[in-house]
Amino acid sequence: MTAVARQYVTEARRIVVKVGSSSLTTASGGLDADRVDALVDVLAKVRSESRGAARRASVEGGGGRRVGEKEIVLVSSGAIAAGLAPLGLARRPKDLARQQAAASVGQGLLVARYTASFARYGVRVGQVLLTTDDTSRRAHYRNAYRTLDQLLAMGAVPVVNENDTVATDEIRFGDNDRLAALVAHLVRADLLVLLSDVDGLYDGDPSKPGTSRIEEVRGPEDLEGVEIGSAGKAGVGTGGMVTKVEAARIAAAAGIPVVLTSASRAADALAGRDTGTYFRRTGRRSANRLLWLAHASTPQGALLLDEGAVRAVVQGKKSLLPAGIAGFEGDFAAGDPVELRDAAGRAVARGLVNFDAKEMPQLLGRSTRELAKELGPAYEREVVHRDDLVVLQPQNG
Repeated sequence: MTAVARQYVTEARRIVVKVGSSSLTTASGGLDADRVDALVDVLAKVRSESRGAARRASVEGGGGRRVGEKEIVLVSSGAIAAGLAPLGLARRPKDLARQQAAASVGQGLLVARYTASFARYGVRVGQVLLTTDDTSRRAHYRNAYRTLDQLLAMGAVPVVNENDTVATDEIRFGDNDRLAALVAHLVRADLLVLLSDVDGLYDGDPSKPGTSRIEEVRGPEDLEGVEIGSAGKAGVGTGGMVTKVEAARIAAAAGIPVVLTSASRAADALAGRDTGTYFRRTGRRSANRLLWLAHASTPQGALLLDEGAVRAVVQGKKSLLPAGIAGFEGDFAAGDPVELRDAAGRAVARGLVNFDAKEMPQLLGRSTRELAKELGPAYEREVVHRDDLVVLQPQNG
């Protein structure tokens, strides 16, 4: 780890740590208490040491940057895996209904284990279950941030997971690596640490001779030609190195550096020692809640824009009005994410649509004033408001 990378890691005050199912469970799928305790030992030590440093800095004063207490947000997989054995399931089910049932049983076991483990250090935990609505819709986003921020302010460790018991295929984050990147953005973290059963990103299959660990990724160009595996070792999670690299890319683009390493080397990673793979920031920190919309949403349809509407949305940063829509595709409902496409069929933006697909035929190409006069004041509004819209690619001309 370079000196600059080490500085970012050691000076990070608010840290999101994500741990995968394979790092917390036994071969049969149940929670491994020793593994959970080992992770908690590391996180609790980081918190306590930073508190001591902060107290010393406040007493001594003087030169140098004051060291603040570190805050930990833990994004933990393992709910579904923990629920397998109690329900008599030999392996992770493929159907959503049984996954939700396993999550319902396992989530309580998971949080109870963390509660007991952190209690050894006098630390309380708070369970936070999120869906994609919580990272995209204005009111939900603000509430999720306030809850997490208050838990941290009160000295608790938020334990975050996807709300698997109610999430459907259409509104899932897809994996907890992506969730961790979005949570890091949500809480305005200084660092994201992704822990798994592999000690970093390799330039090939790490089980084969001749491959080596990639110590630092400065940008997408450093990953060109790198063979990235898609499956974990234990078979109890949903991710793999592909999802971790994608999560790192999302976080780095949002101005958050990332360390990717194994759970067994968590202490080294948080201490800034040479372990894992460090992803440099590639973008600037932003308060934009719509990072999810650009990187993790599944469009439920598409709106086809005329040339003027493309310019207004992409270059003018304007809302999308009915007059600029030439057509639509899909069977979406109000509030769903949809793609905004130009005449060539290229997706230029994504947004949360304000109307159902069945309402669209009567809106195409018409002014809001005309629609309000004919259909009522509810139709005198944007199809996609600019606050619910993110541009995907710039347009020339």
